[in-house]
Amino acid sequence: MENMEIYNALRTPPETAKKQIGGGRLKGMTDINPMWRIKALTERFGPCGFGWVYTIVDKHLEPGANGEIAAFVDIELYVKDGETWSKPIPGTGGAAFIANEQKGAYTSDECYKMALTDALSVACKALGMAADVYWDKDRTKYDQPHDTIPSRNTIQPPGPKCSHCGNEIMPYNDGKKAYTAQQMADRSTQMFGVPLCAKCSKAEGKLRADQGYPPREA
Repeated sequence: MENMEIYNALRTPPETAKKQIGGGRLKGMTDINPMWRIKALTERFGPCGFGWVYTIVDKHLEPGANGEIAAFVDIELYVKDGETWSKPIPGTGGAAFIANEQKGAYTSDECYKMALTDALSVACKALGMAADVYWDKDRTKYDQPHDTIPSRNTIQPPGPKCSHCGNEIMPYNDGKKAYTAQQMADRSTQMFGVPLCAKCSKAEGKLRADQGYPPREA
């Protein structure tokens, strides 16, 4: 078997299996019909139980924000190539058990079923299934929306470090004036010869006063 044989056989779902999500947090992303995955696995490896099979390793509930509860399922997927079974391919899926909706809290009696479907999709992704959709040329429900990804221009570089404690120098407000981190570093350098954070600046000032050094203005 060639390294990319299975990947290339499963990478492209038909247009009929793809659906644009029209609302909610996942609006604009691509959903894939779960039955297409079953069909693709069956076409490539054989019927479920003979050419591919999965086992449920764990399922549990986890508390979420605002009283919501999520259901999770862990599975191991096995596929057969010729007479050889694969090692377990792990997949974890999740779905809402109790969700807050406009009309109030909703309890789903299908949460484990939906989490299982999600777990199978995760395991199948490792085989390359629907890779053309998950590739970054397109958006899927697993991608962060493009307008929330910080650009290089919005990523702030780390501030100057305090020469005494090694911590990052933070902005400071003494009640009379607000200082940026760089202004704090420049101010302490002028007063003490090295950049210091607010805490170390106070300690250094007190130490020098106790030792009889005249105060220096920044």
